[in-house]
Amino acid sequence: MIIAIVCIILFSYLLIASEHVTKINKAVVAMFAGTLAWILFMCTGTDFVLKMHGADFAVFAGNAIPDSETVKQYIASHVFIRYGADLCGIVLFMLATMNIVSVLNANGCFDFIAQWARHRDSRVVLWVLVGFTMLISANLDNLSTTVLMLMIMRSIVPQTRWRAWLGAAIVIAANCGGAATVIGDPTSLVVWTKGAVTPTSFTAALILPALVATVVPTLLIARALPEHIDLVRPTALFRGDSTPLRQWQQAVMLVVGIGGLWFIPTFHRITLLPPFLGALCVLGVLWVLHEIMNHRQIQTGQPVNVSGDRQFQYASLQTMMYFVGIYMAVSVMIETGIMHSISAWCDQWIHNIYLMSLAMGLISSVLDNIALVLTAINIYPVASSTAALTTLADPAYAEAFLQNGQYWHLIIYSGCVAGCLLPIGNVSGYTLMKAEDVSISWYARHIMPKVLVGWLLGLGTYFLVDLWLR
Repeated sequence: MIIAIVCIILFSYLLIASEHVTKINKAVVAMFAGTLAWILFMCTGTDFVLKMHGADFAVFAGNAIPDSETVKQYIASHVFIRYGADLCGIVLFMLATMNIVSVLNANGCFDFIAQWARHRDSRVVLWVLVGFTMLISANLDNLSTTVLMLMIMRSIVPQTRWRAWLGAAIVIAANCGGAATVIGDPTSLVVWTKGAVTPTSFTAALILPALVATVVPTLLIARALPEHIDLVRPTALFRGDSTPLRQWQQAVMLVVGIGGLWFIPTFHRITLLPPFLGALCVLGVLWVLHEIMNHRQIQTGQPVNVSGDRQFQYASLQTMMYFVGIYMAVSVMIETGIMHSISAWCDQWIHNIYLMSLAMGLISSVLDNIALVLTAINIYPVASSTAALTTLADPAYAEAFLQNGQYWHLIIYSGCVAGCLLPIGNVSGYTLMKAEDVSISWYARHIMPKVLVGWLLGLGTYFLVDLWLR
């Protein structure tokens, strides 16, 4: 049965990587693969349960001879429920941040970005878009950030040719910004909730590499742009029949939304409650503030309305469903021992954290980085203590798997940044392909070399900083 599960997951990964060819939505593929894998595991999981949870199952069964019904009850109440709880927490966090973006956008809190970027100098437009993309994506979902910034770009730049270049820079900045914090990307959130990293240490380790990986490609893209570009003529802001909020009101809402997300790690450390509760708390406060700021429109039956909201919802919901499917598939691989076999192979034949990072980065350019990084995260458990490493054959290598070890940093960094080598390697890039009709061949010729240089220089920056800190 383990062969059947492996074949199903590998075939689903192949379909995910070839979504641009097959036109089969990868969210559907991931959900089907994850669900089918768990059904197979539930039907034939006796050997796996006895191997992975022998002592705990014996207590559950009262030391009785295991039968299929007892095994199914144990899987449902002790195995699947644990993964389901973790998954629900992550999805609720993503859902909260998606709605925070929607509320802020509905109130015009990001309108100032378009005003600042409205400049004839193409480099000013580029750096304003890139700077705000990285800043926002470090605090909010990077896909929603990409959709938001692409909408802003389209509102000021009419030429499709230059929008492709600017959109590529936005995708790079969104993924690099998401890699710099534990709340900026679904995979970094998983690493944090797993206990493999702490927020402060994670950001301190990856902020410089992420900046390098953003700045270098942006500088190279800037050289390809003309000195001046035409702009769309500005139009008056209009939301239904309502009057936009005043600038100070927009600023207050933006500070509450972004500042509240910055407080989530502190909230988790103080209360020990899951991060999604902090995100829901921020959303609740922001929503109350939205009601207060818009009480006149609400009382007159003229709610704030923005046409782009459906784009946010559709893209984000697809990402969440895709994440759910991949997470379920990965959890089955953990319970069947497949992950242990992969880690043993890596220890024997690679045995180098940086080589693993390079290999994973190159693969993530073709296979969606969420699927690959989630797999890599669960290959190894978090090492318990430094003292335990002294008993191993290579303590220096094993040290990378401690909390805040290099392995956890590098898989997030390489997965997010190298996933931008091709647009099919990340959901933001695929969004750019559909929004601006960017072809893989054009992206590979013009953008991939720039991302490659930035990724490798950022990797070198991480190595030097880590060497200096040691």
